[in-house]
Amino acid sequence: MKKITGKEKISELIGDKRVVEVLFENGIMCMGCHAAPFETLEQGCKAHGMSKKEIDKLIDKLNKE
Repeated sequence: MKKITGKEKISELIGDKRVVEVLFENGIMCMGCHAAPFETLEQGCKAHGMSKKEIDKLIDKLNKE
């Protein structure tokens, strides 16, 4: 899998089951959201109140999976 940076559209990431599981574990349930094709992972996380530090930690976790 290509390294995740946070700049990817959410809809681009949901094809990978491992990514979806990590997002669900972290309270990010954007997969069915109408904004998923338009919002980046970073934007979606910010919209759900995550700080830059929390987003970076999530992206690190996604890249380790």
